[in-house]
Amino acid sequence: MADNNLKYWLALRRVSGLGNVGFLNLLHAFGSPEEAFAAPLDKLRQTADIGPKVASRIKAFSEWPQVEKELALARDGKVSIINCRDRLYPQSLLNIYDFPPFIYVKGTLREDDVCIAVVGSRLASPYGKFSTERLCRELALEGITTVSGLARGIDTAAHRGSLAAKGRTIAVLGCGIDVVYPPENRELFEQICAQGAVITEFPFGTPPHGPNFPARNRIISGLALGVVVVEANYRSGSLITARVALEQGREVFAVPGSIDSEGSKGTNKLIKDGAKLVEGAGDIIEEILPQIRRKKALSAPLPSKENPSSGKTGLPRNDPPAPGLELTAEEDRLLKHIAAAPLHIDDLVALTGANAGGILNNLLLLELKGLVRQLPGKMYIRKE
Repeated sequence: MADNNLKYWLALRRVSGLGNVGFLNLLHAFGSPEEAFAAPLDKLRQTADIGPKVASRIKAFSEWPQVEKELALARDGKVSIINCRDRLYPQSLLNIYDFPPFIYVKGTLREDDVCIAVVGSRLASPYGKFSTERLCRELALEGITTVSGLARGIDTAAHRGSLAAKGRTIAVLGCGIDVVYPPENRELFEQICAQGAVITEFPFGTPPHGPNFPARNRIISGLALGVVVVEANYRSGSLITARVALEQGREVFAVPGSIDSEGSKGTNKLIKDGAKLVEGAGDIIEEILPQIRRKKALSAPLPSKENPSSGKTGLPRNDPPAPGLELTAEEDRLLKHIAAAPLHIDDLVALTGANAGGILNNLLLLELKGLVRQLPGKMYIRKE
């Protein structure tokens, strides 16, 4: 994106009191941050989640020198700023609540990354570190990208395990992309940039304050098909990440630990509460395989006259329902998006533009009519 356009994205993000939801509502209402700045005050006030104070601050915005400094820091530091309309913006993030309008990236993001998040205690035991490194090496050898938070302990072991197997790994920061935290991970930071990506939603220079980390955790889980927790006590922030993952419709896994270890109380409770027990990468792959197939099906090319076989990917088709089976208009529209390849509820929301509650109701009706089958993890396929 050209700097002249990008500066309006950065500027709008600096408006005091404007959160991610308000920012995205402005995008929807006016088309771009530049148009939002140009909009009349009364129109800004009419936008959802934009009160009179925020609207006035947009019109009175004067921090353009700081915006230019941010752009210069990005250029000098070889940092990409990717907005939510860019094809390189992780599509999985678009399906979470309160997703960041743009992210700062150092390294390389890939559209075809299949990601698993691995998180856990900063005060990890030798067993926890060893188990994490081994698991992430196995995942890397299967072509799976690991996502973690660059923190001490389990996060560090996760990144190192992936790098040791020449795999890709992504670190999500709770600070500015020019702030390495913890400082002893500087060399690891550089290795991740070379072999994956470091990302954050926070501006340059943002220190690693405590409130930033719960916000960071939603991105860690949002990037991934599932979250693995290795070593966590009852009050661990990793359990917050697991809870957020469940809210986002992601799978939750846990590596079991000793019943005598305080650091394993949280992970063992996750397993008792229904998280999938993990002894190796195969346990994870078995669970997420339908989602991997779905991801590949959604990115596969549509059939063409020159290559009709390219359409044999399980993509939605328009076959009519069986004779005598009456469908409402909403059910018919929804059914046209469902095929042999499993689709997640989030994908159906994105494809149809309908709200999740209405889609779930219509999916239930389609199940009762024998046209759709639900799979684990809120995945749906069309019955043959």
